[in-house]
Amino acid sequence: MLPLEGVTVVAIEQAVAAPFATRQLADLGARVIKVERPDTGDFARAYDETVHGQSSHFVWLNRNKESLTLDIKTEGAVLEALLAKADVFVQNLAPGAAGRLGLDAETLRARHPRLIVCGISGYGSSGPYRSKKAYDLLVQCEAGVVSVTGTPEAPAKAGIPVADIAAGMYAYSGVLSALYERERTGEGSSFEVSMLDALGEWAGFPYYYTNYGGSPPPRNGARHAAISPYGPYTAGDGAVVFIGVQNEREWSALCENVLRQPELAEDPRFARNSLRVEHDGELTEIIEKALAGSSASEVEQRLDDAGIASARMRTMAEFAEHPQLAARGRWGEVETPGGPVTALLPPVEVPGREPRLDPVPALGEHTAAIRRELGF
Repeated sequence: MLPLEGVTVVAIEQAVAAPFATRQLADLGARVIKVERPDTGDFARAYDETVHGQSSHFVWLNRNKESLTLDIKTEGAVLEALLAKADVFVQNLAPGAAGRLGLDAETLRARHPRLIVCGISGYGSSGPYRSKKAYDLLVQCEAGVVSVTGTPEAPAKAGIPVADIAAGMYAYSGVLSALYERERTGEGSSFEVSMLDALGEWAGFPYYYTNYGGSPPPRNGARHAAISPYGPYTAGDGAVVFIGVQNEREWSALCENVLRQPELAEDPRFARNSLRVEHDGELTEIIEKALAGSSASEVEQRLDDAGIASARMRTMAEFAEHPQLAARGRWGEVETPGGPVTALLPPVEVPGREPRLDPVPALGEHTAAIRRELGF
């Protein structure tokens, strides 16, 4: 058995945040019934056609689920019958829509006391932004993340939908804690997660840095605003090695065993981390000059021998061929309506249990079976 076998989740979900949360639940064995609009379904199905003619977002987020097409405005009886059998209800409808449809937490819990109700929104159900539409880029902007990401010349959003993922992860953990609470109390519960709150929590370091330091952390591209040396350094063959030093012991080891300049550790310009950050430009020149006579592979070997963290920047194609993932057998195969795809196994690896890799559903694939199950 997987941990959540026997748990039924009904999700009126779209885009990324809620589907990300419910896919984590499905990976752990929950039955997730995805309620979609007839004809069009979750609008993320149409984002692109890159995966055997299907959307990359949708394939990523919707394995292990069942798809039920339903007009919830006209077939409320079907949805009500489904909720009567459910343990968890998750929705990320447009602002105010759940209340208008009678799917708000107060209404649902009055009818189904054991139901766990999770609502995901952009900005929360109160406050001046409660009715404002929210998409990942826009929440990244509102949370200040775009302002601290990028280069000194230009801000940038994160390359993955971090606001959606943050909200999805808190919804996922919220459902798990609510299920645990219900085991003790016998009662369901309700909670909400806003993308702004979730991403704001993830932006804690720049918030504290700015609020108590008097200025925001500078945008440093792939470097770190508060740690040095930390980032990309060019070796003698022109290849770039990423180095991360976290403490004074590692700094001394870098100077002595990698840069082969032990006296640098005592240089007053670099005597502690905050000074190294202040003089990062000078330090970068010194490091790259010291590495100029060695290839990137030689530098990496010296770093490994010295116990200093390092990495090469891989493309996504190179990530797909990563030797560490291959050696640990971290890839599996998932069926989709367009054909099989290679998928990374769930991050939570439970010894002795096979990971769940059931298909990505076609739109409405399970509608007839679910209706028969409910007596319609």
